[in-house]
Amino acid sequence: MAARFGVTIDCRQPSVLASFWCRVLGYVEEPPPTGYQSWAAYDLAHGISAEVAESGCTIIDPEGASPRIYFQRVPEPKRGKNRVHLDIPASPGHSWDEVVAAANRAVAAGGRILRESTSDDDKFIVMTDPEDNEFCLVL
Repeated sequence: MAARFGVTIDCRQPSVLASFWCRVLGYVEEPPPTGYQSWAAYDLAHGISAEVAESGCTIIDPEGASPRIYFQRVPEPKRGKNRVHLDIPASPGHSWDEVVAAANRAVAAGGRILRESTSDDDKFIVMTDPEDNEFCLVL
């Protein structure tokens, strides 16, 4: 069953965040509509300026099970703590080492580790993406 909702993230650099989240989630950029080789070709055919075209980017779960994520450019920087964040299961084998490895991959992609839980019964790592949006990698 396809995801029943999408997520929109306000940001300064949509393509940078889309690339980061593709690496973290295993997502891909949404393919262009049928009949178009690329989003640039679609935009050109529909009179969309390069500036407007670059103001957003959509990524999807290639299996269609998880929500699509749209990154939209906004002029203001992020301020303060997120009111909503993603909890991402990072360990199919239920291993803390897998969660740590996922955190290291996220850091290599431009993320940052904020803190790690110390509770044995609720293990997670709090991180940020390249624009300081918080998320958790969970066991």
